[in-house]
Amino acid sequence: MLADIKGLNEECGVFGIWGSREAAQLSYYGLHSMQHRGQEGAGIVVTDGERLRMHKGHGLVNEVFGKGELEDLTGMAGIGHVRYATAGGAEYANVQPLLFRSQTSSLALAHNGNLVNANALKHQLESQGSIFQTSSDTEVLAHLIKRSGYLYLKEKVKNALTMLKGAYSFLIMTETEIMVARDPNGLRPLSLGILGDAYVVASETCAFDVVGAQYLRDVQPGELLVINKNGLTSEFFSTSVQRSMCSMEYIYFSRPDSNIEGINVHAARKSLGKVMAQEAPVEADVVTGVPDSSISAAIGYAEASGIPYEIGLIKNRYVGRTFIQPSQELRELGVKMKLSPVRAIVEGKRVVMVDDSIVRGTTSRRIVGMLRAAGATEVHVRITAPPIAHPCYYGIDTSEREELIASKHTPQEICEMIGADSLAFISLDGLFRGIGRPNNEQNCGQCVACFTGKYPTEIYPDTVMPYEKEMV
Repeated sequence: MLADIKGLNEECGVFGIWGSREAAQLSYYGLHSMQHRGQEGAGIVVTDGERLRMHKGHGLVNEVFGKGELEDLTGMAGIGHVRYATAGGAEYANVQPLLFRSQTSSLALAHNGNLVNANALKHQLESQGSIFQTSSDTEVLAHLIKRSGYLYLKEKVKNALTMLKGAYSFLIMTETEIMVARDPNGLRPLSLGILGDAYVVASETCAFDVVGAQYLRDVQPGELLVINKNGLTSEFFSTSVQRSMCSMEYIYFSRPDSNIEGINVHAARKSLGKVMAQEAPVEADVVTGVPDSSISAAIGYAEASGIPYEIGLIKNRYVGRTFIQPSQELRELGVKMKLSPVRAIVEGKRVVMVDDSIVRGTTSRRIVGMLRAAGATEVHVRITAPPIAHPCYYGIDTSEREELIASKHTPQEICEMIGADSLAFISLDGLFRGIGRPNNEQNCGQCVACFTGKYPTEIYPDTVMPYEKEMV
């Protein structure tokens, strides 16, 4: 993926396990399989039934745990997290899991998503005496739990969750249990598996395959699972459920070997490519996909169109993360370092370039230019997402609206700006059909807010960038 250049990033991934003597090691492998969901920080907290132990830090999973730190994390349960910072800064205090200690018990939190009412809740909690140690929205839950008037932890957690708005998959661990919660809209994925006598929870099912666990089911929107020495229990903290799984999980973020709500990501992307070929056919010689997330879609486009699929772009997998800087100039240079065209494949050819999205337009313009420089006679761009014209407030780092090229330009204008011979985006109906959902925007089970501007939750004014306030 070119997420760090495109301006399109997932916030994080979570992994939890209860009932294994190798909890820390299995958490490590589970997090490693979801490294694509966050590269800025990682952490694991374990419990031996009496005490929580934690190690976390900046960097990739193998960097954070590269000096024998796992050996000190002994316990029969653990939760882990990989982070990309969208809510709160990238400072060490915000790296998760967050760990809170008190005289009675300790509490660790790992969170995938973004709370749209976090700032409002922080103001309320601070006025009541709470002191926040991080700038992360995740910490809000810990304060709500602590201040709850209920006697038992489960009731405290249920009460706290009802106050949250936005996207969240939470793992909550004490010395003696793990609680698992998913927001009533189910905006972020979360699945439950089993490994021998141990229960496993992960943002993506690819983590189950890596650690050898068997998928049981998805955690349901509005559901709270409690896992402890007595086994697993389930109840719902919210009955106001409106399924709104993030469409970009299928289009872009998740690994192709993951299944989300019963739909395989590779199969969905391949189907999107086929729909794209039906909606926007073109005469061409080769089809190529932008690595890695668009390869499946390019294969689908090639199959449906009868145009041969070729590897026309190669991704350099050994470029470090640190060279990417926020300036536009260095973003553009970064595209060249990340990708190289295969001249022998594209020279003298009419090329269909399949990609998953256009955010700012910079990346697409650079790739089209590289293909032309390598000798492509025509470049036809096909995008398997509708135009991204609205920001996401649920844990995806899309740019402010003013930076989203589709917010102020038509597809024809974008085509000219990126230098393509033609450009087509998949239709909203085509998106639903490709993923395999009902083609009814009001009841499709998908969040399409970044395409339509219709958000499944209330958007709070202090969540919105200043430029956006009058537009939401």
